[in-house]
Amino acid sequence: MPIPDDVTGEEIDKDVRQELQSLPKGLAEDVSRNLVMVARLIDEDPEGAYGYSRVALRLASRVAAVREAAGFAAYANQKYSEALAEFRAARRMTGNVDLWPVMADCERGLGRPEKALDMAGAPEVQKLDKAGQVEMRLVAAGARRDMDQLDAAIVTLQSPELASNSVQPWTARLRYAYADALLAAGREGEAREWFAKAVESDKDGSTDASDRLAELDGVEFVDALAEDDSESDTDGDGDSDVEVVNSEAPESESEPEPVEDSVDDDGLDDVDDVDDTDGDEGDLKG
Repeated sequence: MPIPDDVTGEEIDKDVRQELQSLPKGLAEDVSRNLVMVARLIDEDPEGAYGYSRVALRLASRVAAVREAAGFAAYANQKYSEALAEFRAARRMTGNVDLWPVMADCERGLGRPEKALDMAGAPEVQKLDKAGQVEMRLVAAGARRDMDQLDAAIVTLQSPELASNSVQPWTARLRYAYADALLAAGREGEAREWFAKAVESDKDGSTDASDRLAELDGVEFVDALAEDDSESDTDGDGDSDVEVVNSEAPESESEPEPVEDSVDDDGLDDVDDVDDTDGDEGDLKG
């Protein structure tokens, strides 16, 4: 896949660059440039990011950072079985538990919320930092909702982090998830209060809390493009140009491409050569 000339590979994190030092210099540069493209595209062009991740994976499948990048690219494309396999491989290589919440969320995406809840109660959660523990709580609440256990989902999200007035990187998403669960349970008044709190903490617009709040307040949203077309036909005045965006739970993915280690349920075996992976494999991230 073509890579712009301005991408040198030096843009990657120094820890990843250090991992790549185990490779021949030319190969390390090729891999690093592909990883940069994954990071550049993963939010706006997930399919493109996935393509670059597969190139990096073919070049350096025994580098943990490459397996992790491939996992996130697959996850962004709702290829949850493949993502889970890549995350497991990266975890085996590093022994790090940071990927535990997103691994559990993959289980949700595969239609296995019970397994995600099992992971939420595993000892690995205690080894996570605060951000990781909050992420695990979000996943567990999502799993409860997958199982139509709305009250349990609400209780799961109730925590010191939710009650805190300080704004942390996870605050907006936690408040938003709580508001959304309250609304699903028919507690509209409380939901409005928490959507408003989510708006207060969501400085970078990572959620659509402002739109959800406006909906509850009865604000009507108008499609800007449709309004513009109407103006051109009638020469009338336009209205609002805001468009509502609704979030959705993970969906199951298509079968993965066959690049992955074969793993046991506990995900802790030694790293072997890259073998074909059964798309339904994976025992162990709302």
